Amino acid sequence: MKRFLVFISLHLFLFLLVIAYQAQADEEWTIDRFRDLSYARVSGEVTHGDSLNFFISTEDNCNQVYNNFTFYTYEKPGDIKQLLDKHIPIKMNGVELTAKVISVSPFLMGYRVSFSLGKFPIKEYIYFLNEFYEEFQKYEIEIIDGIDFKAAKYFDIRTNNWKLDKLIPSVLEANKLCKTIEHSDS
Repeated sequence: MKRFLVFISLHLFLFLLVIAYQAQADEEWTIDRFRDLSYARVSGEVTHGDSLNFFISTEDNCNQVYNNFTFYTYEKPGDIKQLLDKHIPIKMNGVELTAKVISVSPFLMGYRVSFSLGKFPIKEYIYFLNEFYEEFQKYEIEIIDGIDFKAAKYFDIRTNNWKLDKLIPSVLEANKLCKTIEHSDS
């Protein structure tokens, strides 16, 4: 019996240690390049594999940011590929918008769906987005029902949120990286 209590206590301690670590974990941004673009990426808080991405291309002289996000879904309806190029209804912090589906690809035991929010001038957009985030103290995207679209058919988890506390320095660092790509590859 004593061994059993030690075993349970040790497992409880490890569980609490992991929970405490997760609670203290800070948002982690990935800043990198791929071919002629750089990017800043942060993982979702609900589904860690969902990412919020800010791509900057040398094709736009590193002056524009292309904002997209991904949602992983375990749902596998036979017609999921028909979402490609469709504008799907979403709520961003409760505000109704649409996001264009730019890719649907098999991933793990389901699909990863990539959505585009558009292309914008870098500094204006990230400062606007930062103010938006500070006002609401969150950045949450929810995929919602629309005309002839039932979100639950395609997405088992329809809401995710991202921490954007380091948005401005992360995207500006990606912007600097883009400018080095332009100079070194030209």
